[in-house]
Amino acid sequence: MPTIRYTSADGDVREISATTGDSVMQTAVRNGVAGIVGECGGVLSCATCHVFVDAGDADRLPPVGELEDEMLDGTADDRRPTSRLSCQLVVSDELGDLHVTLPEAQE
Repeated sequence: MPTIRYTSADGDVREISATTGDSVMQTAVRNGVAGIVGECGGVLSCATCHVFVDAGDADRLPPVGELEDEMLDGTADDRRPTSRLSCQLVVSDELGDLHVTLPEAQE
């Protein structure tokens, strides 16, 4: 079972065993990770699940899609090279463990 490590903007770390097939956003919301809102439920219409993927993990992820790319331009916190919407990151055994850091603001 893959583990997602969430680091808050102030450095608090939570590690959660994730269910394969769920998104990183769903895993966070279901487990009460502060800082991931997921207001739209994962349909790419709000960008309140913005995360910074650890640079060591970023190359293992599927590329950013066109709509995700557009949504990342409108995030509350500045976009970085490893910015992703966690609703678009699907947990899988092939992907394995993942580390994301949350921005200071989502809305």
